[in-house]
Amino acid sequence: MTDQIPILSGLSDLADDFDAYIIDLWGVIHDGISLYPGVIDCLEKIAATGKPYVMLTNAPRRADAVRHGMDGMGVSDELCPIIMSSGEATHLGLSERRESWFDGVSATYVHIGPDRDDGLFDNLDLLKIDAVADAGLIVNTGPWDDEETVADYEDFLQQGAAAGVKMVCANPDLEVIRGGHRIICAGALAKRYEELGGDVLYYGKPYRPIYDTCLHRMGNPEPARVLAIGDSLKTDITGARELGMYSVLVIGGIHGEAFGVADGDRSAEAGKRIATVCAPEGVYPDAAIQTFSW
Repeated sequence: MTDQIPILSGLSDLADDFDAYIIDLWGVIHDGISLYPGVIDCLEKIAATGKPYVMLTNAPRRADAVRHGMDGMGVSDELCPIIMSSGEATHLGLSERRESWFDGVSATYVHIGPDRDDGLFDNLDLLKIDAVADAGLIVNTGPWDDEETVADYEDFLQQGAAAGVKMVCANPDLEVIRGGHRIICAGALAKRYEELGGDVLYYGKPYRPIYDTCLHRMGNPEPARVLAIGDSLKTDITGARELGMYSVLVIGGIHGEAFGVADGDRSAEAGKRIATVCAPEGVYPDAAIQTFSW
């Protein structure tokens, strides 16, 4: 158990100690609608170091769609040179079907998720059908509507589990905060599906394959020399720690209310409070930071 998490004044406290960065998007760079204050300045400072970095997100959309969204928020292509999304990893997984998990699974699917995620299926040899019990796969990219809860999907999930339909989860996150409101993600639906006896294959954080892809795209730096920044204990911090990366938790993100740390508070007591919140998960970051700042 860790008793106290050190709180950084900014990423510059550690910049000289690492060769590359992996940066989460939702909860670190933006809230799903707009950028957090100071993000552009921090990205410019990181880019100025000349060290490679990847934007790694559990967004269930293709990387080009994520890039388009970043552009709409005012982040230039130069400031997000490499983007890797769980949607991109899912598209690749559905295309190649390399895992033995796919053996015997028909090329038909039903989609849980909004129309904006349909690009995930572009150029895939899959047939979309309506009846979950007749499908080879459930491809889960999240709720159809942001106001829905897991309970709204109970009948659908029970039908799929009873029929033995396998599920591909394109976003392991359980929830995000969008414009100040909590909404469920695909991971929450997948968790319930597993509780019902369903078989789920996850693409994205915290699972190793997507990190291996990021390392490859950055020229294969040693994981111990990579600084990973995120706001979720279950995905960002767990994934980084399992690969031996140094992890920094942005405490103003998804766990912000639980931490209850005031802006500018870097005291030992604040560090102890963060460790206390982390304890039930058994996952501790190496350091914390109030916001994504240099």
